[in-house]
Amino acid sequence: MFAHLHFHSPFSFLDGTGDFAETARIAAETGIGAIALTDHNTVSGALRFQRQLKEAGIKPIIGAEVTLEEGYHLVLLAKDRLGYANLCRLLTEGWLRSANGREFALSLESLRTFNRNLIALSGCRKGKIPALILQNKFQEARQAAEEYLAIFGRENLFLELQGNLLPREARLNKYLADLAAMLKVGVVATCNVHYPRKADFPLHDLLTCVRTLTTLPELHPERRLNAENYLKTPEEMSRLFREYPRALANTALIAEACSSGIDFPRNIFPAFDTPQAESAPEFLRRLTFMGAKERYGRLTPEITARLEQELAIINQLGFADYFLAVWDVVRFARAHKIRYAGRGSAADSAVAYCLYITNVDAIERGLLFERFLSLERGEKPDIDIDFEAEGREKVIEYIYRKYGRERVATVCTFNTFGTRSAIRDLGKAMGFSLAELDRLAKRFPWFRIDDPVAAIQQYPELRNSGLPFHRYEQLLKFVAQVIGQPRFIGTHLGGVVISALPLTDLTPLQYGHQSRLITQFDKHDIEELGLIKFDLLSLKTLSVLRDVAPTCAPETIPQNDRATYEMLNTGETVGVFQLESPAQRNLQSRLGAERMEDLVASVALIRPGPIEGNMVEPYIARRQGSEPISYLHPDLERILKKTYGVVLFQEQVIEIATVIGGFTPGEADQLRRVMTHARSRAQMQNLGALFCQKATARGVSPEVAETIFSYIIGYAGYGFCEAHAAAFADTAYKTAYLLKHYPAEYFCALLNNQPMGFYAPETLCVEARRRGISILPLEINESRREFTVTPAGIRVGFKQLKGITDDTIEAILTARAKAPFTSLFDFVLRVPAANKAITEHLVLAGAFDRLHPNRKQALWLLNQALTAGRTTTCTTNAAPALPLAMPAAALKAPETISDFTQWEKFTQERSVLGFSADHHLLEFYREYLRNNAYATSQDIKELPTDTRVRIAGKVVRPHRPPTKSGRTVVFLTLEDEFGLVDATVFEKTYQSYGHLIFTRELLGFTGRVQRRGKAGSLLVEEAHDLPRTALDNKGPTGSAARRADQLSQYSTR
Repeated sequence: MFAHLHFHSPFSFLDGTGDFAETARIAAETGIGAIALTDHNTVSGALRFQRQLKEAGIKPIIGAEVTLEEGYHLVLLAKDRLGYANLCRLLTEGWLRSANGREFALSLESLRTFNRNLIALSGCRKGKIPALILQNKFQEARQAAEEYLAIFGRENLFLELQGNLLPREARLNKYLADLAAMLKVGVVATCNVHYPRKADFPLHDLLTCVRTLTTLPELHPERRLNAENYLKTPEEMSRLFREYPRALANTALIAEACSSGIDFPRNIFPAFDTPQAESAPEFLRRLTFMGAKERYGRLTPEITARLEQELAIINQLGFADYFLAVWDVVRFARAHKIRYAGRGSAADSAVAYCLYITNVDAIERGLLFERFLSLERGEKPDIDIDFEAEGREKVIEYIYRKYGRERVATVCTFNTFGTRSAIRDLGKAMGFSLAELDRLAKRFPWFRIDDPVAAIQQYPELRNSGLPFHRYEQLLKFVAQVIGQPRFIGTHLGGVVISALPLTDLTPLQYGHQSRLITQFDKHDIEELGLIKFDLLSLKTLSVLRDVAPTCAPETIPQNDRATYEMLNTGETVGVFQLESPAQRNLQSRLGAERMEDLVASVALIRPGPIEGNMVEPYIARRQGSEPISYLHPDLERILKKTYGVVLFQEQVIEIATVIGGFTPGEADQLRRVMTHARSRAQMQNLGALFCQKATARGVSPEVAETIFSYIIGYAGYGFCEAHAAAFADTAYKTAYLLKHYPAEYFCALLNNQPMGFYAPETLCVEARRRGISILPLEINESRREFTVTPAGIRVGFKQLKGITDDTIEAILTARAKAPFTSLFDFVLRVPAANKAITEHLVLAGAFDRLHPNRKQALWLLNQALTAGRTTTCTTNAAPALPLAMPAAALKAPETISDFTQWEKFTQERSVLGFSADHHLLEFYREYLRNNAYATSQDIKELPTDTRVRIAGKVVRPHRPPTKSGRTVVFLTLEDEFGLVDATVFEKTYQSYGHLIFTRELLGFTGRVQRRGKAGSLLVEEAHDLPRTALDNKGPTGSAARRADQLSQYSTR
């Protein structure tokens, strides 16, 4: 048997290409018996690697190529679980003890401490021994080998002979073989694999340029001289090492000494510290029933039986400690007034409800615990909890304090190449200019495109772009090869793991965001280590609820508020959690929501799956009574009654399978999982046969059984988790109530917690103005750190200014507290923390307009003030007088300096604030639009169906969700100075005008008004740019009010 013992994958981050499936296929085809994964300073790919290789019958070995403090490389292979744990400790040491936490550096002292059950290979030409030999430092090379020998022992040290046809390679291998004989250690044959196939070398070379920040025409020592670092066959290796048969034989010897991958315990969650004499299951039961009495008051036999059933399953699966840990976390949050909301399938649990982990009553809603936990499935629980942003950090710090920093870490994530990022990275390495690459990348859709060459003809924004794609043909071929490959390691937004063992027994740790320790395995692999992941997520909507709480505490919001539902029914839901997208606003205007159950359905309906599965229209039609509701079997009525006969929720699939088909809960959940993931025809046929067989045995006719199964196949594959929808609907209702009854406070909170939600601050400001709330500009003597509500409206806060720091804001507020600013010179003198760039931004934002109405003159004064002011020291708390050497007249700007135009001011405000408080983009086209009979967003709300109109607006969030037909449908929002209009673009129109829709900020559209429900929308037929002459850069002219005869201009032809 031959084994490759030095192999790099894409998890070497820009120093390896290919994928594990391809590697396993090549190994199986060519007779390679084992492969050792030796990525640079990481084992991130280890679990995926061993899964793929085992499936192909190839033995996986886990290792890493580590970088020592002197910069030399060393290959380490884990012989078994202990060796793997020591490898993890070494990798952690190397990452955490480096100078900046970003560059790996491992000490020999660490190797001396954690070397048990590790095999060391001397490494490539960057290894210390071969590097010294190549420098003719033979004595130092021998000393290095002796040092390794003392650390690892004779049986665990091998000098690596490599076959890559490099200069001086034969001489190097001979010296290494002679040194090995001298020291009586083994030699081993490798070829330092970095890509599976020889043909992959050009891509690897390009990625090396990306990694080294060079271009293809440039030389760099990291770039390889030839294409020999591929996965060579055993025959090729035999020819290369015919002079060293022992080196070949030792590959098998080493492979046999190592275990086939690493196995991990199933559950290593720490035991919860319970009160004395109580076990974890006993304490959990006591807490559950205490909470149940608070939640329900009187415990009925039904409630008691449900809780006992859930507790029995939790205890049988060994998860009592986990539930107690989650209870402890939310107890901490409540004690510290940190807002949170449990969601996901955990809301299917009545125990979670009684422990105040979730706020969804699973018993009242008839939710199935089996969707969350099942004895047959045996999977680990997955509890997601959203926290307000600031409070989440306090919660995580509490977990660190309670369990110890050696047992807690954040889960990592891998940032992978997308189409746009790959174009920019690879294109830069190929020598294209940044401006050219930016134009090209922005033309591609934001989502993943596996074949960018084919996309040129598929997407009109590419096809009609006029870009010289012949120049980019090779670049796009390279891009296709790296899509989805890991680019670098990052920090998961919410995943936290807690271990009973030191985490470094299971995974290496390294620094992530905010210097927080992260694992080297992501959420897809972490459970295989025996760890249970907490998802402690940051949801800014909860921060919004916190900010509005002084005005209206969410806990005091009444259920079933009529005014709130009336607002929802108009579709005016911009800013409402989960209900503000164009599709949701359209749904709300048609659904006629009257109760919480309608909002739960709303959350579930507007998802890619239900839309693609054509579930929305049947649901609405049946709810409104325009389509009859029928049930194929009497037992289906109880299950599907609340969703009008439509299989909307995943829990309904499970219940149909158990009630009609006689499935066990585990079998039913398997059916649900097959339907909601990639569907295997064989799996579906087998499950269908089983369903019909069991249903028939229960007295259901074969025909009805087959029809029911086909029925749930047609809908259930797109179903949503009802518990998750119910948790989100609760938050959605609260935000809708606040929007209706406290709009100024609510919009202010939304603006203070950006980025969040579907729309940018500029659109939120438009919507606030539409509701009669003024947006007041930044003002140097009135604005505070954040947006604030005043009697006159919402005042823009300093933190909205581009580039400003918290320290600068604090300096402004501190100086102003002593005395208001009286001039720009006064400001410069008293706030030295505000540099020239920030002060210029303040001027351009209009913050000094009351003191200096002419902004261009203010900029002139700024330069004069900076010259004088920085040499003057303020010694009093009052506003200082001008220095004697600088009389006031000297700081008067020349009258000949005219102010900026309104258009210039508008664009400057957008540049430094992100929006203009006073004006909207369309105001500067107002006269042109009126003179040419363009409709407004207000008109669309009043015009009848099929009226043909022209309308112009800012294009907001164009997107194309999946459709059942597979054809492209684009949804977008048009924003003008009066409000928003939702627009739909079908395939034919998209193919003609997509190049405009996805590349322009401002467009004119021709189309027909559509009225479905209470809202009006636009079905787009044509799109066009507005002429340059349409812009009035002097500023808005005429009243914003609509002429009385304007609606009569539009045609229904």
